[in-house]
Amino acid sequence: MATSESYAGKINRKLNKKLRIINVAAGREKADLVLKNATYVNVFSNELCQGDIAVAEGLIVGMGSYEGVRESDVSGKIVLPGFLDAHIHLESSLVTPTEFAKAVLPHGTTTVITDPHEITNVMGTDGIEYMLQATEGLPVDVRFMLPSCVPATPLDESGANLDYRAIDSFYDHPRVQGLAEMMNAYGVTHAFPDVVSKIVAAQAHHKKIDGHAPDLSGNNLNAYIAAGVYSDHECYRLEDALAKLRRGQFIMIRDGTAARNLEALVPLLCDQYVERCMFCTDDKHPNDLLETGHIDYIVKRAIALGADPILAVKAACHNAARYFLLNNRGAIAPGYLADFVVIDDFASFTIEQVYKKGALMCDHGVLTGFAAPEIDPYLTAKSHDTFHLRTLTPESFADSRPRGVIGMVSGEITTTDAGYADHIDAENDILKIAVVERHKNTKHIGIGYIKGYGLRHGAVATSISHDSHNIIVVGANEADMALAANRVIELGGGIVVAENGAVTAEVPLAIAGIMSDEPLVTVNEKLERAKARCFAAGVNPGIDPFMTLSFMALPVIPALRITTRGVYDVNSQQYI
Repeated sequence: MATSESYAGKINRKLNKKLRIINVAAGREKADLVLKNATYVNVFSNELCQGDIAVAEGLIVGMGSYEGVRESDVSGKIVLPGFLDAHIHLESSLVTPTEFAKAVLPHGTTTVITDPHEITNVMGTDGIEYMLQATEGLPVDVRFMLPSCVPATPLDESGANLDYRAIDSFYDHPRVQGLAEMMNAYGVTHAFPDVVSKIVAAQAHHKKIDGHAPDLSGNNLNAYIAAGVYSDHECYRLEDALAKLRRGQFIMIRDGTAARNLEALVPLLCDQYVERCMFCTDDKHPNDLLETGHIDYIVKRAIALGADPILAVKAACHNAARYFLLNNRGAIAPGYLADFVVIDDFASFTIEQVYKKGALMCDHGVLTGFAAPEIDPYLTAKSHDTFHLRTLTPESFADSRPRGVIGMVSGEITTTDAGYADHIDAENDILKIAVVERHKNTKHIGIGYIKGYGLRHGAVATSISHDSHNIIVVGANEADMALAANRVIELGGGIVVAENGAVTAEVPLAIAGIMSDEPLVTVNEKLERAKARCFAAGVNPGIDPFMTLSFMALPVIPALRITTRGVYDVNSQQYI
C-alpha cells in the first residue's frame, strides 16, 4: 500500500507540474520567465525567428507573446540553445568537475558528455563512481560514456583492467549514455572477443558506442563500423571524415588543446553534411578554457572560417543532443529545457547571459555561485593515494642500446617514425623519453628517444600520460629526468620541470595524479609558469609541452608511442 501511495503521490506531483506547463503555454498563467522580443536560432527550420520565449518549471513552454513573473528584454540580441560538448575528458582540465563547470558556464556550455577513462585507468571502477559523485547536481549537466579501454590496449600497465562485466552495472545509471571511444580499433577489426564483448554488452543496454580510429580505412573501417561503432572524433583530414560519414558514422569535429581539427573539417558544416556533425573538445587545458573559451570558441572560429552561423550553432547543440538521445535539449522549442545563451551578434559572438533550466547562471561574466557535490570519504582518500613505486635514480634511465625515435608533429598528436638513436643529442633535438610504471610497483621503465620536442636542457615529467597515467618524462640528461620524476612522486602527482639539478616549476595534481584540488585560476597560473620554463628551455612552440607529451604514451595512435616496455610501432603492432 505504501508503494502505491508513493507512486500515486509522484504521479500527482508530476501531473500538477504538467498542468501548469500547459496553462502557461496556453497563456492562461504567467510564465516564470519571459525573454521578451527575442531573435532566436530555430534549429529545425535553420533560420532566425522572433518572439517572446516563455519558461515555466525549467522548460521552454512557448514562443510568441507572453507575460512573465520575471521578464528580460533581449531586443537586438540573439538567443541560442545551450552548447553541448560531445566528447570530453573532464580530467584534462586538471581541476575538479566543479571548477570545470565554473569555467565553461560563462562560455555557454550547459551539457557535456564525458568519458572518465583517465581516472578509471588509475582507480578502476572507483574512478567512475568518483566522477559520478563529483558531478551530481552541477549546473552543467554531465553525462557519461563508460570507459571502453581500461587499459587502452593489453600493452599498457594501468591501475585497473576492466572487462565488460566490471562496467555493466553502470549502464543503469540515469546519466550514462553509452560506451566511450573504442580506442582498440585493432582489437575490433581483428575480432578479439574480449574487446567486441564490450560493444555487444553496450548494445544489449541499447546504448551508443563512440569511436576512436584515426586513419582507419577500407575493409578495416567497414569492419569497425559493422561491429557497432557509431561515431569518430579522431578525423584530422577531410578525406578521412568523409569516408566515415559516408559509411554512416557521426563525425565529432574536435578542437581542443592538443588536437585542433576544425580548420581541416569546416567544409563539413554545409547543408549536405552538417546533420552528421557535432563539436567536441576532447581535452582542454585551463588556459584554453580561461582565455579562448570552450564550444563557443569553436562556433566563433567556424563562422570566421566561412561556416553558416546557424549551421555552426546547430552542430554545437542540436546534433549532439539528437545523437545521444537527449531529446529535451539542443533547441528553442516548447517542451525543451530552458538552457540558452544570449549573445550580441554572430560577428563578435560575445556571450552576455547563460541560462540553465530558466535560471540565470551567468550575467555578463558574473557567475552565480554553487556548491561542490559531496564525495564519499573513501573515494576521496583513495584518489589521493595512487603512487606505488620506488625512488628513481639517473641509472634508472641509462641505456646505450639503439632505440626507436618518436617524431613529433607540430599541432597534432600523431607521430612519425624518425629512425633510431642510442644517445641523447640535444643539439640535434634527440632527447630521451621514458615511461615509468607507477600503479603497482612493477619497476618497469620503457626507454626510447623523441625528436620534435625541442628541449635543449633539463627535463619535464608528468603523471598525465594517456591513458594509463604512468609517469612520462623527457630530458636532455638522465639526472634531471630522475629529479623531475621523483618530484612527481613526492607531490602525489603533477607536472614538474627541472634544470641543472633543481626544480624550476611544478603543478601539483593530488587527485589520482591527474587533477588538482586548487581553483582553476591558481592551477592555470602554475601551469603557465611551467610552460614558460619549458619554452625558455627550447621546447617547440608548435606543441603543448605537457598535453602533447602526455599523448606520446598512448599506443593506439600512429605511428610510434612509448610504453612501460619501450617504443611501440602502432602500425605494425610490435616493439622496435
